[in-house]
Amino acid sequence: MRKQGKLLIVDDEEIALRNLDRVMTKEGYAVTTTQSGAEALLLIARQPFDIVLTDLRMEKVDGMQILRACRASHPDTEVIMITGYATTESAVEAMKHGAFYYIAKPFRLDEVRKVVAEAMEKIRLRRENKQLKAQVAAYEGKVKIITQDGGMRRLLELARQIAPTDCNVLIAGESGTGKELFARYLHFHSHRSKGPYLAINCGAFSGELLANELFGHEKDAFTGATTQKKGLIEAASGGTFFLDEITEMSSEMQAKLLRVIQEKEVLRLGATQPIQADIRVIAATNRDIAEAVKSGVLRQDLYFRLNVVTLRIPPLSQRKEDIPLLARYFLQKYSTQMKKYVTDISQDALEVLMRYDFPGNVRELENIIERGVAITYGDTIALTHLPDELRDASGIPLQKKNGKLPTLEEHEREYIHWVLKEVGGNQTAAAQTLGINRSSLWRKLKVQQSE
Repeated sequence: MRKQGKLLIVDDEEIALRNLDRVMTKEGYAVTTTQSGAEALLLIARQPFDIVLTDLRMEKVDGMQILRACRASHPDTEVIMITGYATTESAVEAMKHGAFYYIAKPFRLDEVRKVVAEAMEKIRLRRENKQLKAQVAAYEGKVKIITQDGGMRRLLELARQIAPTDCNVLIAGESGTGKELFARYLHFHSHRSKGPYLAINCGAFSGELLANELFGHEKDAFTGATTQKKGLIEAASGGTFFLDEITEMSSEMQAKLLRVIQEKEVLRLGATQPIQADIRVIAATNRDIAEAVKSGVLRQDLYFRLNVVTLRIPPLSQRKEDIPLLARYFLQKYSTQMKKYVTDISQDALEVLMRYDFPGNVRELENIIERGVAITYGDTIALTHLPDELRDASGIPLQKKNGKLPTLEEHEREYIHWVLKEVGGNQTAAAQTLGINRSSLWRKLKVQQSE
């Protein structure tokens, strides 16, 4: 059987140790066992383990000393405490020092198996996050189009091929997919990269204002024109001009733009002589291009002039494998900006993100991660830090026990422990999430421990 991970089991009770060894070996773990806490410290010093499953109370060297040794030498090792003397205080102390979970004796082997599997999954995700972090670091100092999706990689390869040319490009894609990012990518990989890059959203201006922004005007061209103004097209000469949401431009303005593209010159309002405008035009739209041309929203002659190459950016819902990579990038970005040590996204939170359709695409994911970094108390964005609409849609599944649904009391117990786990054992944060005060949470935990 393929080994799932390296597991050290420490328990001075021979029967408990033997049972745990048998079950975990059967599950596929590479198991090392010892009845001595002192020997466990020597084993930990010699080699790293993925998980240490240790009794809390033992002679000479106890579980807390083993936990501290793991934190000092192998901080990525997950430690699970087992004790026959369970108290709220000891549980809090263990969790405060970084224990993954706290199991009371007599334990059920199924419970131990489940907790160990969850710890191993956390380790797997942490390793995956480190790999993603390394990939993210590779984008520093560049125009960042972060992807591991095959279709997006082919699109990037096409963009790299056409970037050195001067051909006009039309970029299509839903809002928030990164159309302007692709425009910047084309510019910075072209021979115009040292020239200006200017962009305008055509839907943000009325017809007259847009004309003034694009073409500029001469002094006294109209009432209030007290000085000459250079238009954006003229200012972008020698570089790249990006027209976002080109289909929001009026047909009349599209005709004027067509002349600029064809003749490479621009006429300021009130001027009699055109001015040379050496620009590369990149345009974008979130509409269906064929439908926009058919309906006349986009002039056919302008479409043919712009459509030398079309880049169609897929929505985030069609490239789910990019979600963890992008989430990691935004996590690093906003934790740095906010000067917070937030380094991880919980498995539950990541699973919800992977199931979500993201109508707002990458921009929406960025906003969600920024929000999570802002409101988390610890170093992890948990499910509780996601927007309500995402958490409500995901739900918390009710686990059947012996074929029966849990009672309300049992579900409350499971929910409280789940929230505590999500917030890293922080009782203040857990109480706030549960909508109760900290003393009420403490009483509930005390009652549960005594049952």
